[in-house]
Amino acid sequence: MNRLSAIHLLMTQKKFKNYVEIGVFNGHIFFKIKSFFKIAIDPDFKFRKLRVVGKLFLNPYNFFNQYFQTSSDQFFEKNAPNVFRNKTIDIALIDGMHEFAFATRDVLNILKYMNTNGVIIMHDCNPITVEAACSFKEWETRHFKGIWNGDVWKTILYIQSFRKDLYVFVLDCDHGLGVITKLKDPQKVTRFQYSKQEIEQLTYEDFNANRTAYLNLKPVDYFFEYFQLNNK
Repeated sequence: MNRLSAIHLLMTQKKFKNYVEIGVFNGHIFFKIKSFFKIAIDPDFKFRKLRVVGKLFLNPYNFFNQYFQTSSDQFFEKNAPNVFRNKTIDIALIDGMHEFAFATRDVLNILKYMNTNGVIIMHDCNPITVEAACSFKEWETRHFKGIWNGDVWKTILYIQSFRKDLYVFVLDCDHGLGVITKLKDPQKVTRFQYSKQEIEQLTYEDFNANRTAYLNLKPVDYFFEYFQLNNK
C-alpha cells in the first residue's frame, strides 16, 4: 500500500471525484489521478510544459487539471474561495512542507472545503530515524540527502488532542500514511490532552517511545476494514 494505491482505492470503490494535492513536486502522483476536478498546489513545480502535454496522452483526465504555483497558505487565502465556490473536496493528499506548523495549517484549510464523507491522506507521518524526523534547516545542511519526513507526526497528535470531530490513524506503510476523516461517533475515540506548546516541545525520543499511541498506528488491512473496501 502506498499513497497512490490508497487514493485509487477510495476513488474507485467509494466513488470519490474531486481531488486536491498539496506538494505536487514532479507530479508523479498527481498526473496519475483520474478526476475531472484536480487541483495542484506547489510553490515550485518540478515539471515543464512538455511533460504536462505528454501526460494528456497518458491520462486524458489531465486536461482538466488546475495548477496553482504558490504556497498552500497563499492558495487558501487568495484562490480557494473561488476555486471551491461550487465544489467540495472528496479526497486530498497533503505532501507539502514536512513541518508541524505547515502540515497542521494544510489540514485545517482543507477541512474548510471538505465534504462530510471526505478523506485527507497525509504522507510522511512515521519517521523511522531521528535523522528523517529533523527540521527542514537540518535537512538543508545535509544538502537534502537522505529521507526527510520532518515532524508531520506532531500534526497527527495535534488532531487527536484538539479535534474531537475528527478521526485520524496512520497506516504502517509508505513512510506513514495519515488518514483523516470527519467523525460520526466521537465517543468511540481515545483522546490526548496535550497543549499545542507541549506538542511543539516533544522530541523524536518522546515520539519513538509512544509511536503506536501518538499515531494511532494501524496495519494496512485496517484501511480496507475502516472504509469497507474490497481487498481482492
